[in-house]
Amino acid sequence: QVQLVESGGGLVQAGGSLRLSCAVSGTIFSINYMGWYRQAPGKQRELVATITKGGTTNYEDSVKGRFTISRDDAKNTVYLQMNSLKPEDTAVYYCKASIELQILQPPADYWGQGTQVTVSS
Repeated sequence: QVQLVESGGGLVQAGGSLRLSCAVSGTIFSINYMGWYRQAPGKQRELVATITKGGTTNYEDSVKGRFTISRDDAKNTVYLQMNSLKPEDTAVYYCKASIELQILQPPADYWGQGTQVTVSS
């Protein structure tokens, strides 16, 4: 059974930093793209950043220059380094991974359970 387990959330003051991690466990063949999304209270879930298997990254405009996504394929883990945090970054952060369970099997999307990030002003 595939699981995505996030860690690293918490409470931080504005201007501070946090590093989120998301580890994929279970028997898999390959991980394609990985990404981070967030959902603030009363708002829809939105994309924060993604990274392809080849390392190409994409960021939501409001986090460009402040957040960095990276992945360690040896550990099946994706990271989100968040610097210069703002109160408006407060949300539950979810990781998502496109995973092939077996060779030649179409990939499917898996989500983590979410980790709370709260930025105080």
